[in-house]
Amino acid sequence: MAFRDRASDAHGGFFNFVINTVLRFFQLILALTAIGLYGGYVNDARLQHKYADPNYVFAVVVGSLAAVTALILAVPFFKMYRLFAWDWIMFILWIAVFGVFGKIYINQNANGNSGIQSQKNAVWIDLVNAILWLLSAVHNTVVFFTHRGGRSLHTGRAAV
Repeated sequence: MAFRDRASDAHGGFFNFVINTVLRFFQLILALTAIGLYGGYVNDARLQHKYADPNYVFAVVVGSLAAVTALILAVPFFKMYRLFAWDWIMFILWIAVFGVFGKIYINQNANGNSGIQSQKNAVWIDLVNAILWLLSAVHNTVVFFTHRGGRSLHTGRAAV
């Protein structure tokens, strides 16, 4: 079976494969960006032998989950759209990160403070991450419910 056929089957058609691949690529890039932005603060706390702020640890964990998920779900192993619920979970996690840091930094005035400006930028990266996961969740939910018909394991030619 050719890669295009396998990819088409795993993602509900070649067009859906392309959409999924583009979304996963940007999800990976922005997840790594968020890890870099928040991970610096976690590392600074480690170097100072202090406990890291749990908000930053949470953001790094969500970013790591998003990066690993984007890598795994971009490769057509099986009908990947069946994992649409995980896309919804990742969307909720990114909204939580956006909410936590948005409450802290959106209304703050940076006044030339590069650390605060960096965090204000990170908040918008979190929002874009959440939007990408929302698009992915909606897309895969639609694909799941439109491609459910077909043969089942035990029914032979019968449509389910």
